[in-house]
Amino acid sequence: MATYDLEEQEQLAEIKTWWKQYGNLLTNVLTAVALVVIAWQGWNWYQRNQSGQASMIYNVLQKAVQDKDSQQIKVASGELLEKFGNTNYATLGALTAAKAMIDAGDAKTAKLQLQWVVENGKDELRDLARLRLAAVLLDEKAYDQALKQLDGSVSPAFEARFLDNRGDVLSAQGNKAEAAVAYQAALAKLADADRTGKGANSPSGWQGQSNAVYRQLLQQKLDALGGGK
Repeated sequence: MATYDLEEQEQLAEIKTWWKQYGNLLTNVLTAVALVVIAWQGWNWYQRNQSGQASMIYNVLQKAVQDKDSQQIKVASGELLEKFGNTNYATLGALTAAKAMIDAGDAKTAKLQLQWVVENGKDELRDLARLRLAAVLLDEKAYDQALKQLDGSVSPAFEARFLDNRGDVLSAQGNKAEAAVAYQAALAKLADADRTGKGANSPSGWQGQSNAVYRQLLQQKLDALGGGK
C-alpha cells in the first residue's frame, strides 16, 4: 500500500510539474478555441438574423412594386442597401427597384440602384446591372458612359448580350462599321454556344429556342446596317 501511495505521489508531482510548465499555455489555447467557437456561432447567428430581417424588407419591396408605390419602393430598397448591403437581398432588391423605377419613368433613381449593384454585386447579377445601366444611358444618349459599362470582362452567359448592346450604342452614335462588327461578334458567340451546347446558352430546350429568336434579331440589326452579307 505504501508503495502504491509513493507511486501516486510521484505521479502527482509529475502532473504538478507539467502543469507549472504548460498550464498557462494550455489555458490560453483552450480559451482561444472557446472564443473562436463563440465568435463563429455569433457570426452565424448574426448572418441568419440579418438574412431574416432582409427577407422581410424584400417582401415589403415586392409588395410595393406590385402596388406601384414608388415612395415605398424607395424606402424599402434604401433600407436594404443601408442596413443589409452584405446580403443577397440587397442586390436583388436594388435590381427589382431599378426595374420598377424605370417603368415609373424615374431613370435617376433607377441609375443609382443599378450603380450600387455594379459596385457591390457579384458575377452574373453585377453583369445584369451593367447591361441595364447601359440601356438606361443609351436612352439618355449618354453614349460614352454606356460604352464604359459594356467594357471589360463579363460572364460567358452575358457575352453575346454585351456585344449586342455595344452594337446598339455604336449604331446610335452613327458608327455603323463598328456596330456591325459588334453584332457579328455577338452572332459568333451564339454560334459557339450552339456548337458546344454548354452553359446558359445551350441550344437544348427552351434556351435553344430563345437563342434562335435572338439570333434572328441580331441578324436583322446587322442587315439594317448593310452588314449582313
